[in-house]
Amino acid sequence: MRKLSGVIGIIVVLVFPGMIMAQAGLTIAYPDFYPFFTRKDNGEMAGFFYEIISEALDKRMGVTVHWRQMPWKRCQEEVRAGRYDAMITVPTPERSTYCLTHQDPLYLKKMVLFTYAGHPDLDRIRTIESVRDIKAMGYSVVTYSGNGWHDKHISSLGIPSWETSEVHNVWKMLAAGRGDLAIEWPAGARLGMEKAGVRDKIIDTGIALQSMPFHLMIHNGSGYTRILNQFNRTINDMAGDGTMTGILGVYGITSF
Repeated sequence: MRKLSGVIGIIVVLVFPGMIMAQAGLTIAYPDFYPFFTRKDNGEMAGFFYEIISEALDKRMGVTVHWRQMPWKRCQEEVRAGRYDAMITVPTPERSTYCLTHQDPLYLKKMVLFTYAGHPDLDRIRTIESVRDIKAMGYSVVTYSGNGWHDKHISSLGIPSWETSEVHNVWKMLAAGRGDLAIEWPAGARLGMEKAGVRDKIIDTGIALQSMPFHLMIHNGSGYTRILNQFNRTINDMAGDGTMTGILGVYGITSF
């Protein structure tokens, strides 16, 4: 019987590592996507989502946070399966089937239209005012795997899309003309272009289509869902006392 219990314990650890760790803290699955979150060469975490969460949970609420890096699509799969507690993302009907979240967004990410330098339809692209214009004009969009906003607002309309598993490769594909457009947040886009070495080959049209509300989403089977109301109050306190502005300013972001 003792041997059987040991075997079961090993299986639980292997299959549900996030939940085991949750006994000592909240485990967040995240993709490497600077300036949201990344890990430096010395192993330290950085990024403004990381700093916001650390300030709110670790410092103000006394909740230890563990960060686990993986591709974005896998982040969602791991949280959906209950192997990790949480992720930071935009609430969607599908994600809401397995996660709970708080009322107010911790950040609003403005979505802007980009194209490649030398696009033959550049003047026409500059007249786009909505996602439906993209469909009507017959353009395609480059994105990354697991982009829920893209799935909901672009793919659902039947707009042709090209996907890559790594976020910064969106800009390599766009620069190479592997699609007409990309729709992204300007601050993150600039850094992605620099990482891909194609900043001079991409045009920021300045056309804002929508804003994406980012939330901390916690698996509905995690005991940490109980902190969500307090977390909501805490991020509002941080907005009111200037902490949010200070964190974002470090990363060259002037609004939230």
